Amino acid sequence: MQYSIQGGNLPVLILNMEQNEEIVMESGAMSWMTPNMKMHTEAGGAKKALGRMFSGEHMFQNRYTAEGGPGQIAVTSSFPGEIRAIEISPSQEYVIQKMAFLASQTDVDLSVFFQKKLSAGFFGGEGFIMQKLSGSGLAFLEIDGSAVEYDLAAGEQMIVSTGHVVMMSSTCTMDIVKVSGVKNALLGGEGFFNTVVNGPGKLVLQTMPATAVASAIAPFLPKN
Repeated sequence: MQYSIQGGNLPVLILNMEQNEEIVMESGAMSWMTPNMKMHTEAGGAKKALGRMFSGEHMFQNRYTAEGGPGQIAVTSSFPGEIRAIEISPSQEYVIQKMAFLASQTDVDLSVFFQKKLSAGFFGGEGFIMQKLSGSGLAFLEIDGSAVEYDLAAGEQMIVSTGHVVMMSSTCTMDIVKVSGVKNALLGGEGFFNTVVNGPGKLVLQTMPATAVASAIAPFLPKN
């Protein structure tokens, strides 16, 4: 399989598949494809299907196979930003935000990931349920806005506003920190809590979360 990412800030992932190669995509993700790309819809088991539903994804995934010769399939990002390819292996597993997954090779496993700390789920803004990428192969993620990467050392932390965490190594952990000072919390515009990501591991942040954009334009929308 060969891939290219085109389109600048409105990106599209184009996958050129060899005969009998397969790719897994979220339901409804396909944008265009050659006629010999054949789709098979699957749940991957009740547990995985329910996990995807609770993490904000579709219960079913589509597996596309290039039949009878090479084929091509494309998937576009749902929001202006970037598409990133990441290599998954037993030593490189990642936790990703809900709705970040676009596609992967078939040996990559997408599963539900529960926050271990209740406080992070209640107040951190990322929720109790995220997703985990394990197995081996390439996975493709969509990122709102631009991606900024950090390699956190053991014990190193980054304080992050709600919605900006798109991916972190499975060795990282999440917690929450309260914004200090009542005046800061009430008038600072950052809310009462922020997410804290603890190293070691890779942390990828996104500069323009769709939720933040929606909140910014909401006051300007017509009201019935």
